[in-house]
Amino acid sequence: MSDSISSKIKNKISEDLSPTRNITGFHLKIVSAIAIIWSLFQLWYASPFPFMLNLKISETLNFPLELILGGCGILILLEATRRAIGLPLVIIASCFLLFSYFGRYAPEIISHGGLSLNRLVGFQWLDQEAIFGIPIGVSVDFIFLFVLFGALLETAGGGKYFLDLAFAMVGKMRGGPVLGSGMTGLISGSSIANTVTTGTFTIPIMKKTGFSKEKAGAIEVSSSVNGQIMPPVMGAAAFVMASFIGVTYFEIVKHAFLPAIISYIALFYISHLEALKLNLKGMDDADVPHLKKTFLSGIHFLIPIFVLIYTLVYLRFTASYSIFYATITLVLVNLINLLIKNEIKKDALKEWFNQTIVGFEKGALNMVAVGIAIATAGIIVGAVGSTGLSTNLIIVIESIAKDNVTILLFLTIILCLLLGMGLPTTANYVVVASLMATVLVDVGNASGFIFPLIAVHLFVFYFGLMADVTPPVGLASYAAAGISGGDPLRTGVQAFWYSLRTGILPIVFLFNHELLLIGIENIWHGLIVIITSLIGILVFTSATQGWFINKLKWYEIIIFLVISISLLSPDFVLNKFYPKYNYEEITKINSMKLDSTKEIQIKITRPSLYGERYKLFVISKNTFEDKFTLEDYGITLMKQDDKVVVDNLKWNGEAKKSGFEMGDYISEFKIENSDRPSKNIVYPIAILLLVVFGYFNLKRKE
Repeated sequence: MSDSISSKIKNKISEDLSPTRNITGFHLKIVSAIAIIWSLFQLWYASPFPFMLNLKISETLNFPLELILGGCGILILLEATRRAIGLPLVIIASCFLLFSYFGRYAPEIISHGGLSLNRLVGFQWLDQEAIFGIPIGVSVDFIFLFVLFGALLETAGGGKYFLDLAFAMVGKMRGGPVLGSGMTGLISGSSIANTVTTGTFTIPIMKKTGFSKEKAGAIEVSSSVNGQIMPPVMGAAAFVMASFIGVTYFEIVKHAFLPAIISYIALFYISHLEALKLNLKGMDDADVPHLKKTFLSGIHFLIPIFVLIYTLVYLRFTASYSIFYATITLVLVNLINLLIKNEIKKDALKEWFNQTIVGFEKGALNMVAVGIAIATAGIIVGAVGSTGLSTNLIIVIESIAKDNVTILLFLTIILCLLLGMGLPTTANYVVVASLMATVLVDVGNASGFIFPLIAVHLFVFYFGLMADVTPPVGLASYAAAGISGGDPLRTGVQAFWYSLRTGILPIVFLFNHELLLIGIENIWHGLIVIITSLIGILVFTSATQGWFINKLKWYEIIIFLVISISLLSPDFVLNKFYPKYNYEEITKINSMKLDSTKEIQIKITRPSLYGERYKLFVISKNTFEDKFTLEDYGITLMKQDDKVVVDNLKWNGEAKKSGFEMGDYISEFKIENSDRPSKNIVYPIAILLLVVFGYFNLKRKE
C-alpha cells in the first residue's frame, strides 16, 4: 500500500475518532466548553427536574424574517454537513431541495406543482416534519444520551474492561477476538469507531496467531459493522425506528435481538473455520488475561448497565429516563471506585472530575456527526412528505417490478448500498426508510406477501450497514486496512464475503417473521425458533466458507445451503411440496360456495394512468358464520375480453370496505390448503440431512 494511501487512511481514522481535527489553543477551549455545556443540558433535559420545576420554553417567539432565517439555517446546515460528513450527503440533500422547488419540470410520473420559496423554506426549517422532525427530535431525546453514556463508560475504562473480559472468556478459542468487537459494539454507535477502537487490539492479535493482514482486517470489519445491529445502541437507529413505526424502544430491541446474536455467533464460527483451514490456534496463554481477576477488576461497570436494563425492561421507563438514571449511576459508581482505590482522596476526586469532563466533551463531539447527518436527512424526509414523492415512488417501483417481489427487494438493496456509500448509517436508514418502507409494504402486499413494518425497517437498516463493508467505498474496510497494513480493496472484498450471513438474515426475516420473535406462541415455540435459526445460520456459514469439519465438496455446499434454508425458512421449503394455497379457476369463482373456515386471497390488477397497479385482498377465516359466495362478500363479477372484472359492489359490503373498485379484474384467486402439514415437519428432515452429511464429512480424510 502506497504512502499516500496510507496517510489518507490515517487521516480518515483520526477524523472519525476526533471531530475536533487539529483545533488548538483558545478555539479548542471554546469547542470543549460548548461540548461540555451541551452534554450537561442534555442530562438536565432528560431528567425529571424540568417537569418538577414546571419550566417551559416560550412559545410566543415570532420571527418576521422567517424566509431569511430559514434560508440561512439550511445553508449553514449544508455547510456543517460538508465539513462533518462530506459532499455526498450535501449533494443528495440539495437534489431533493431542487426537486421540491422545480417539481413541475420533473418527469411526469414523479412531477408535482412545485413549492414556492416561502413554502419550501417554511416547511423545511419551521415545520415539524422536516429538519426539526421526528429524527432530530429522537436524537435530542434519546440518541445523544446513549452516545454520552458510551463516552463516559469509555473514559472511565469500561471499553478496555469489556475488551479484556472478552479476551479472558474466549481468547484461547480460535474466534476469540470477534467477541471483543461484539462487546464494544454494545456501547458503540459507529462501525468505523468500533473498527479503530477494538481493531487496534484485535487485528495485531489475529495476525500474531497466523491470520493474513486482509483476513484479520476483514474479520474485525465484519465484527465492528455487526456492532451496529447489536442492542442496546444499534448505531443510534433503534430510537429513530421506534418513532417512525410508533412502538416503544423496548419492542425494537426485542425484535432485533435474535438476528443480531446469531449473526455474531456465526462470525465467531467464521473465525473458527478460517483458523481450522490454516491449522491455527487461539491466543497464547501469556496474552490471555486471567478471567476471574479481569471480571472482578471492572465489575462496577456492570452496575450502570444493570440499571439501564432494569429500568428499561422491568420498570418500563422511557429510553430517556432509563439512560439518564444509568448515566448518573455510572458517574457515581466511577467516583466511589476511584475513592476506594486511591488513598489520596483529593487525587481521586481530581481524576474523577477530569474523566467526567472528558466524557462529557467526547460525548458531545461524537454526537456532532450523528446530529448533523440526521438533521440533513430530515431535508430528504421533508421533501418526500411535501411533494408526495413516496406515493409516486410506489407507482414507479410497481411499473418496474410489476408484482415480482424479487425485483422489488433487489431494487431496495441496491438503493440501500448506493446511499450507504455516502451517508452515515443512521442518516442512510432515515432516507431509505422514508423512501422505500411504504413501497416495500405495498408492493410486497400486491405480490401476496404480508411484510410487518418492523421487518421492513430492519431490512433497510441491515442493508444500509452493508455499505460500510462493500467495496469500493467501505470506509470501515479502509480503517481496518490502515491498522493491519493490508490492501483496503482486498480487505473489503473479504469482509463482504464474511458478511454474507448478515445479508441473508434480513431477506429471511422478511418472509419468516418468527426470526424477529413475531408470532411466538409459547416458550417452547420460542426455543425451537432460536435453536433452528442458530443451526441454520451456522450451516449457511459453513457453506459460504466451504468448510465444515473438513473441506466441503461442491455437492456438499449445495446440500448445506438447502439445509440452512430449510432451518431458517421452513415455510419456503414446504411450499415447494405442499402449497399453502390452492389456485382456483377464475371463471368459476362467481358461483362457488366458499368455506368460511379457510382464508381466501384475491389478487387484482387495477388499470391506471401510469400502467397497471396490483393489490391483494384477504378474506380472513370466520368472516362469515357459514359457507358464502362472493355476492355475499359484496362483489359482482362479469367476464369481459377474457378477463373477470368487478362489475358492481354492494353498498356498505365487505368488498367495498376492503378497498375493491369497479373495473378491477381478478388475476388470482387462492383458497387456503387445509391438508398442508405443519412446517415443523421440515426441521427433523433438515437435522437428519445435516447429521448424515456431517458424518460423511467427518470421516473423509484430507
